[in-house]
Amino acid sequence: MTVSIRGSGSASLVVTVPYHPVLVAAVRSVPDRKWNPTQKAWLLPDTAAHGEALLQALWQCKLFAHPRASNIQTSGRSGGIHTSTRPLADKAELYARIHDRIVALHYSRRTEQAYKNWIDRFLQYFRQQNPETLAEEEINQFLTGLAVRPNVSASTQNQALAALLFFCRHVTGKEIGKLGTVIRARRPERLPVVLTREEVRAVLSQLVQPYRLMAALMSGTGLRLMECLCLRIQDIDTEKSEILVHNAKGAKDRVTMLPSSLSGDLHKHLEHVRAIHRADLAAGWGQVALPEALERKCPNAPTEWRWQWVFPQKSRWKNAQTVKEGRHHVDPSLVQRAMKEAVNRSGITKRAGCHTLRHSFATHLIEAGYDIRTVQALLGHKDVKTTMIYTHVLNRGPSGVRSPVDSLTI
Repeated sequence: MTVSIRGSGSASLVVTVPYHPVLVAAVRSVPDRKWNPTQKAWLLPDTAAHGEALLQALWQCKLFAHPRASNIQTSGRSGGIHTSTRPLADKAELYARIHDRIVALHYSRRTEQAYKNWIDRFLQYFRQQNPETLAEEEINQFLTGLAVRPNVSASTQNQALAALLFFCRHVTGKEIGKLGTVIRARRPERLPVVLTREEVRAVLSQLVQPYRLMAALMSGTGLRLMECLCLRIQDIDTEKSEILVHNAKGAKDRVTMLPSSLSGDLHKHLEHVRAIHRADLAAGWGQVALPEALERKCPNAPTEWRWQWVFPQKSRWKNAQTVKEGRHHVDPSLVQRAMKEAVNRSGITKRAGCHTLRHSFATHLIEAGYDIRTVQALLGHKDVKTTMIYTHVLNRGPSGVRSPVDSLTI
């Protein structure tokens, strides 16, 4: 990807850029710029101020070297400037650029980590080539290798494809064409593992607090694991018996019910959490991380009770730079481990985990006669087709058919 800035001899700079949303926005930020449809280029007044503004705008895109770097060549007034994309040889610089693009697009941290892992594997696969030259052919080759390799699921391949498309479009600035030659793994159609009501009760009886309360919320509200752990005090409305699930999958909010049977345990738990928060405040701490720029806008918000986690971790974390201490929510691996041990102790042979409780919630609602649209809203599914998988309980299948051997006298 190359941006050309040259003098036209008519007191104007002619700026030619490839189509890229970030680059177009950078040029548009320069005052007095005009689009020339004949030349298919941008025209700027040939002044030092406008030239400096353009270079600074391009520099802020994080796609090019610093305006004063050695790879920018100038030849005097109206002589033109030519700059090329900065090479991606340094891994730390590459990860910094990926991070900048992900923040700009408001992707989650888990998506960032997954994309970095796939991009790193992709670059290691083609370690002898310049990352800026990697495009459709290399993506096809890499994804085809994943597809034909045993024990690689279709979802794994799709995640790798999304990461590589992000890398080419938003990091190196390459537009990817057709990927029709990719050998795609076929996505299997599987029914979700579902626990019966008695099995859910057996699993919950094997858990201790606060893991029992977490599992009960997931099985009684359909929350995902991270949705449960990321709940804050203000997300729970005990008067309306509602829970606000904020910034869930797909950056969507939704409201689900708060089971009345859990109000007693939840009240005791929140009283315990409030005592911990008061002790942290007395010790000079008691802060939590806030989303986006809210901490800068509301400096006192990190210590307010409404912003605290419903399920805080036992020990405080320490910021090495600011030397501040606070609490994060419980690590998901702890809940997953507790759930696995509870399933084993209960004697259940099904391969059940935390997400199984969400599947069980939806299936039990369908069995109780609730309509599919209600279940869709409670689960936060974008398409009702995703929710339709739980209607397998309506068609009883083998359990609704009497076997011929039952009529035989043996």
